[in-house]
Amino acid sequence: MDSTLIVFSAVLLAAFTQSLTGFGSALVTMAFLPAALGIRTAQPLVALLAGTLETILFLRYREAINVTAVWRLLVGALVAIPLGVVGARVMDERIVLTMLGIVLVIYPLYALFTPKLPRVKEGKVTFGVGFVAGLLGGAYNTSGPPVIVYAHSRGWSPQEFKANLQAFFLFIDAMTITSHAVSGNITPFVWQNFLFILPAIFIGLVAGLALDRLLNPARFRNIVLVMLIVLGLRMMITAL
Repeated sequence: MDSTLIVFSAVLLAAFTQSLTGFGSALVTMAFLPAALGIRTAQPLVALLAGTLETILFLRYREAINVTAVWRLLVGALVAIPLGVVGARVMDERIVLTMLGIVLVIYPLYALFTPKLPRVKEGKVTFGVGFVAGLLGGAYNTSGPPVIVYAHSRGWSPQEFKANLQAFFLFIDAMTITSHAVSGNITPFVWQNFLFILPAIFIGLVAGLALDRLLNPARFRNIVLVMLIVLGLRMMITAL
């Protein structure tokens, strides 16, 4: 399959997934784009994509956002994001792809089996979750898994879940994009690809929001999670 078709289709699916479930765009795109464009182009491109999606969804859910529920996460992430960006840049690409593949496998397995987690209170653990999310966000644009696990353990309502995650992800994306820009990772080739995927972002976003009440988000999410496991395993095998 032509690489441009892979990129366009992956972004469309990512935007659709994000608008329907509230998360998943970076996990989907980082499963496809490194093979199509290379990891060095995929990292900043997915950050720009995620930032665009999160800005739109943030405006949609802004009234339900609880800042007190996420500020500790934001502080922890603020420290870690530049470390993740620099770390991924200096590491061997095979190591980066292997670690990304591990993330793509572990999180879907957790999400599919959805173990009952003990309730946690806000405190030091929240800073730690934010720090790990910041590292993953800066390195692989995959800050979602630890924060989603934390959100489940906090018992947020579906509306709080979507709203608070959009606020957190928007902050992560803004910091990650800034770090990539400072590091010189956002090249003209990245901007060229970003302009190319804008229609896919729009189509996927509109489709997801339109079908939000018609499709079963849980069933669709499970299909995506199984796909991510397969892609994660493939990525690890390819990196060997």
